[in-house]
Amino acid sequence: MSEQTILYSVAGGVARLTLNRPERLNSFTARMHEQLRDALAAVEADPEVRVLIITGAGRGFCAGQDLGDRAVAPGGAPADLGESLERNYRPLILALRGLRVPVVCAVNGVAAGAGVSLALACDLVIAARSASFVQAFARIGLIPDSGGTWFLPRLVGRARSLGLALLGEKLPAAQAAEWGLIWRCVEDEDFPAEVEALAGRLAAAPPLALRAIRQALAASWDHTLEQQLDAERDLQRELGFTADYAEGVAAFGAKREPRFSGR
Repeated sequence: MSEQTILYSVAGGVARLTLNRPERLNSFTARMHEQLRDALAAVEADPEVRVLIITGAGRGFCAGQDLGDRAVAPGGAPADLGESLERNYRPLILALRGLRVPVVCAVNGVAAGAGVSLALACDLVIAARSASFVQAFARIGLIPDSGGTWFLPRLVGRARSLGLALLGEKLPAAQAAEWGLIWRCVEDEDFPAEVEALAGRLAAAPPLALRAIRQALAASWDHTLEQQLDAERDLQRELGFTADYAEGVAAFGAKREPRFSGR
């Protein structure tokens, strides 16, 4: 049997994807990338899925690339890291950003290298207090990749992104939340329940509106104010004709919980 480098399940509208190489802090291999692509395709194709949770098995979230998986034999030609990024990491990050459902990243332990980029490509990052984030690339003569140089300055600004990338220092989860790198840091003992509660809230929310919110915020980086006002108008027009909007208004008037269908 092939190695199950990820675990995947769906229940109650919530898909759960667990990186499953705990003995290697869930570091990436070519096999893991293959299974990740299959799992994300399954999420996209399953109309029952309302939200995706990504987390790690064991004591770590993801230590980035498993350097042994693309090790070069002594005297051999250097590996083409650009080709590795193009084949594996670029499709992964773009698939996450383009997914039709919101993605919650539950960082249960250390996230390093491309593991940080994986987390930042998700919509909401919630981390246990014992977790941390490390831009480890400079330590081995590389730059942050997998979108790292795009996410960092947009989330924490130039000064902090340069400090994190140049020095490779560990950033505790609580400080990451204070800086705006992640959504929330919670106590370790509360972490599992907080993740489930967050996923449950998203699964019960109107899926078409959530998707439009994500699209609008992503587009805003490249838009002028006038262009963004146009985008808001167009998206709001579409949502105004949906059954979910009618249900939301009806539930508000009746002072009951809405039941959104995604139509």
